[in-house]
Amino acid sequence: MNKSQLISVVAEKTEKKKKDVELIVDTMINIIYDTLKERDKVTISGFGTFETKHRRERNGVNPKTGEKIIVTEAILPIFKAGKTFKEEVK
Repeated sequence: MNKSQLISVVAEKTEKKKKDVELIVDTMINIIYDTLKERDKVTISGFGTFETKHRRERNGVNPKTGEKIIVTEAILPIFKAGKTFKEEVK
């Protein structure tokens, strides 16, 4: 399911206009982005937690050439599924 399909399903189930649902979904996504940019986390009880993880600089190897390289440090977004979410998917 992609974003537009999700919006359609939510609009149908809630009997709301697609345009209104799209605004809510976009706003929610933007709030998650902004919160993660501040290095804070978003926890949705029963669903999961969105947070960031710092990956340190490390040595690596280019798999094509075998050349040694340095993999630069990065801030990565991660999602940890909540207990209820895991149980529902099982």
